[in-house]
Amino acid sequence: MMLIYNIVLILLTVILSPLIFIAFIIRSKFRAGFWQKIGFYSFNDTKKEGTTVFHAVSVGEVNAIKELVIQYSKLHLEKNIIITTTTKTGQETAKKSLGDYVQKIVYFPFDFFFSVLSFLNTFKPEKIIIAETEIWPGLMSFAKCKKIKVYTVNGRISPHSFEGYKKIKYLLSPILNKYEKIYMQSEDDKKRMTEIGADESKVEVMGNLKFDITPNLSEKEINKFKEELKTENYRVFIAASTHKGEDEIVLNMFKKLKSQYQDAKLLIAPRHPQRFDEVAGLMDNSGLTWGKRSLNSNFNNCEIIMLDTMGELSKLFSVCYLAFIGGSFSKTGGHNPLEANIWGKPVISGPCTFNFKDVYKTVTGKKCAVIVNNEAEFLSEAESFYGDTNKYSLYSNSAEKVFEENRGAINYVLTRI
Repeated sequence: MMLIYNIVLILLTVILSPLIFIAFIIRSKFRAGFWQKIGFYSFNDTKKEGTTVFHAVSVGEVNAIKELVIQYSKLHLEKNIIITTTTKTGQETAKKSLGDYVQKIVYFPFDFFFSVLSFLNTFKPEKIIIAETEIWPGLMSFAKCKKIKVYTVNGRISPHSFEGYKKIKYLLSPILNKYEKIYMQSEDDKKRMTEIGADESKVEVMGNLKFDITPNLSEKEINKFKEELKTENYRVFIAASTHKGEDEIVLNMFKKLKSQYQDAKLLIAPRHPQRFDEVAGLMDNSGLTWGKRSLNSNFNNCEIIMLDTMGELSKLFSVCYLAFIGGSFSKTGGHNPLEANIWGKPVISGPCTFNFKDVYKTVTGKKCAVIVNNEAEFLSEAESFYGDTNKYSLYSNSAEKVFEENRGAINYVLTRI
């Protein structure tokens, strides 16, 4: 099976090589970490008690496992800890947030046999801990041969992915059963995992690492953001991680909100940097004054600021009044509302939130967030938060409490790995 898998993988790479080459040339994100991904790794083994690898695909996964890695590193000072990511932004986030706690941060290998063997032979891990749900046949097979324990933590399977996985269950089952343990976020995720072939004895429910976060800014740092953005006299609405088609909805809603509440300001943060120019064009046509965070614009002279810097969004929730979480009108599946809730900020999302289905079930049930189905409901809910201080206080206080009630996933994992 593995021989066939590697032959197919190599043949597909050869067949698609012209497209891969073009993407490699014109898109820097495809070039990021290329040499490491094909197997060129180096490592000075500074500690002799073994190595643990944590893998997080991109920014979201890095943020999800950050506290787990920090606590694990404090418990195992004798071990080398390696972080791997797939994306360039994941690398940058890992270096900023975890660089002081680990020995090395590198790119995860492609699943070719030579890349995987180079990775395993260089770092010689005892354990590999993979965030969320990544299934790599090559890695799993060679890790099993080398008696390396592989775990999934914070695992989840969306309904859409589940339908696809079911079609290849007979191929997935032998791979999934090479894991030492698979720790899923919810009972629904556990059920889906077993239905696509994982042995029930290997799958457990751990809860969600995303609830095990704490505010990570000092009062001094928060005040610095307030001063830079001049937020003291305004109530800032953050539209976070917006996708194509959502910026128009946000801008239309905000213009109507602004006509009633003059202290309302908008900070809009497109999910993908390549859309900055497109969103700038929309703001030009909105009739509202706007500026860029990268140019140090502030709300004394702008009605809208576009967040065109990297790594600041989760911090700027600390100075907002209300947040919209994108990807929820664009059918992308939504993004993490807890990044705003952790600061006691109520959240509004569109109807498509399947990426965080269980998180939204919790935060809407506990009155930390609301889900709206269209632009009219979006405006109505925003107006109610700006106009009804009792409702705002209820949701704000609930957002702070929900973390106390749902923490525990990190301890669950640490006691088992």
